[in-house]
Amino acid sequence: MTSPATTGAAVPGSRAAVGPWLLGVRHHGPGSARAVLAALAAARPAAVLIEGPPEGDALLPLAADPQMRPPVALLAHAVDDPGRASFWPMAAFSPEWVAIRWALDHDVPVRFIDLPAAHSLALEAPAPGERAADEVTPVVDPIRVLAETAGYDDPERWWEDVVEHRSPGGGAPTGEMPAGGTPAGGTPASGTATGGTPADGTSGDALAPFVALAEAMSALREAYGDGGQPRDAVREAYMRIQLRTARKEFGDRVAVVCGAWHVPALAARTTLAADRALLKGLPKVRTDLTWVPWTHRRLARHSGYGAGIDSPGWYGHLFDAADRPIERWMTKVAGLLRAEDRFVSTAHVIEAVRLAETLAALRGRPLAGLGETTDAVRAVMCEGSDVPLALVRDRLIVGETLGEVPDAAPAVPLQRDLTRSQRTLRLKPEASERELDLDLRKETDAARSRLLHRLRLLGIGWGDPVAGRGSTGTFRESWRLSWEPELHVRVAEAGVWGTTVLTAATAKAESGAVAATALADVTALAEHCLLAGLPDALPVVMKALADRAALDADVGHLADALPALARSLRYGDVRATDTAALAEVAAGLAERICVGLPPACTGLDADGAEALRRQMEAVHGAIGLLLAGPAPAEGLRERWDTVLHKLAARDAVAGIIRGRATRLLLDEGRLAEDEAARLMGLALSPGTPPADAAAWIEGFVGGASGGGMLLVHDERLLGLVDAWLTGVPAEMFTDVLPLLRRTFSAYEPGVRRTLGELVRRGPAPEGARRADTDRVRAGFGSGLDQSRADAVEPVLRLLLGRTPEPTEAAV
Repeated sequence: MTSPATTGAAVPGSRAAVGPWLLGVRHHGPGSARAVLAALAAARPAAVLIEGPPEGDALLPLAADPQMRPPVALLAHAVDDPGRASFWPMAAFSPEWVAIRWALDHDVPVRFIDLPAAHSLALEAPAPGERAADEVTPVVDPIRVLAETAGYDDPERWWEDVVEHRSPGGGAPTGEMPAGGTPAGGTPASGTATGGTPADGTSGDALAPFVALAEAMSALREAYGDGGQPRDAVREAYMRIQLRTARKEFGDRVAVVCGAWHVPALAARTTLAADRALLKGLPKVRTDLTWVPWTHRRLARHSGYGAGIDSPGWYGHLFDAADRPIERWMTKVAGLLRAEDRFVSTAHVIEAVRLAETLAALRGRPLAGLGETTDAVRAVMCEGSDVPLALVRDRLIVGETLGEVPDAAPAVPLQRDLTRSQRTLRLKPEASERELDLDLRKETDAARSRLLHRLRLLGIGWGDPVAGRGSTGTFRESWRLSWEPELHVRVAEAGVWGTTVLTAATAKAESGAVAATALADVTALAEHCLLAGLPDALPVVMKALADRAALDADVGHLADALPALARSLRYGDVRATDTAALAEVAAGLAERICVGLPPACTGLDADGAEALRRQMEAVHGAIGLLLAGPAPAEGLRERWDTVLHKLAARDAVAGIIRGRATRLLLDEGRLAEDEAARLMGLALSPGTPPADAAAWIEGFVGGASGGGMLLVHDERLLGLVDAWLTGVPAEMFTDVLPLLRRTFSAYEPGVRRTLGELVRRGPAPEGARRADTDRVRAGFGSGLDQSRADAVEPVLRLLLGRTPEPTEAAV
């Protein structure tokens, strides 16, 4: 063995020295993975070195744990700044993973030799979910350059032909890659073998692919230098130092599995002193490492992962298929399409296989690749449609596989508590997006809801609320769940707030209440606390809410805050939470809005009027929720009705607000139809500017509030609108047209068609209109039928979970 000051001694002729063997690979390549397995089996090294963070050496034995199921990733994060993190993903078909498993299965020491995460995280912080900058493919894409050199326009197709379609025993397709030789430039670094026949007499066929790749990469590096990655020099210096250390300990029988781009640098003649000089003065941070589950979807290049691949599901299939990969793939596709109720027969599978093989022959390929199989699936099984083919791409070509890690893997306390909660609640993380409907009257579903809301409060977006069978605030909730690997980083970041999900969410809510300056932020936080079941945080939040509400005199801010409080009261009722303090604050806000809203609605421009109109509607809905509560504020209904009447009748108020106030009163039965018609007549009188009249109409019948149906069933109101519209002067019509188009375009096509027919027919005679009105009243009743309402009340109480009130007989 030579001195560790350089990397080795010469390779005699065509027979490689004992080692070390530099196995250059493509990350996540099944062909590379098979080649690595064959090379390791042939060389039988005394130690295996792998490109990766050395801090992860202690975690390597976990790869043999029965609970470990790839894809997984090493996660490294800075202890003092968990958001600064990097992943090193590995799939079952990753060369690094199969090298780790081979070493563990054969009791061979295995180590990571790349630049430590302590340095790479200190140099810069990559975005969560992306591989560290030192792991990203070089700016010069060597695969693309080699493919173009070979006459290919698609680097993926070239890689499939040259590497992925190799037989498990070695042997590149004829004419595609050299089968042996030395790197470009003549002799490799002394004593560093990149291929050939080992000195112990084993066959050199298994090592031949790595000789060819080393030669190609040497030529590329001579042409392009470091490929645009300045940190590569530092990384490669560290890897050379680790290689020297391993040779000193194990001799030359050492195998190195690394990106093919780095092979020429590891084989280069350098001195230990020169390498150490490159590493001098590197910044450093404290780091923690663990294994985390990864997904095939996150391995896909389009997901933002720098060293990703286009088709992890396809590559996984190529690695797992022992024989007949095309036939087995077509069978998978057929099974997927059948599960989606598409007719796919055995004959379809046979014909698709034949077409894929024919296409490969016509295109001069050694075996049908992803392009040929996809074209065959589209033509035969999808009948030329890309719609079912998109499903095949998503489910099979990319895939939805989510890995698993053993319980023994290190984790922050918050992650362990979250894992326990997920198991207790039978809420397993899944990579694929799925809908979850919860019935909050069931304890398990209520606990699931609290967990999901607590995670949202902590910034861990596992689930997002969606509209489901029940509206927000009822006994039902619907969620859309999707677990992404980046959430492990979010969990690590949230660990600063506490060791359990409950204590962490409580601490963050309390801190947020103290730090919040806007009233709406505090009310939203109060709502989150009730949804998440954080009783210990509520006193702090309520104090902050009361303080902000007392100091805020802006009616707009109050109007933004009230709906969240009203919803919170409703949530508290559903979840049996004491909300007395919240109800008191909400009542105070409602009173202040009733006093301050009328003056605030005057002197507004169009944008300000529209904003206040939306706030008024939100307040109206919130007051309805407050009045429906168990202890509504006394007289609140009357005071709010008075406010709406003032807004509807005051000329100084913007037209869109007057129109909406009139409509709200009419819908609530607080305004007679004749009075509504009178207000419309005044708003549409000849003395009113057309733009103001159009704004009034938009407020009255605009939006999704059923204004179109109101005009369909009340021909008096339709006649008033029609008479006003036909009387607008031509020179002013273009000014009001945009408002009218915005108003009436929101109606359903059937409503618009009916209105057009009614206008074309003209007004009905007075007697006929009165008869129609009488028939409507006869069908639906002119007032409340108390006996029929009483019969419905017990059923409603049962549905809402309310205790039935005692009957008079019981009293």
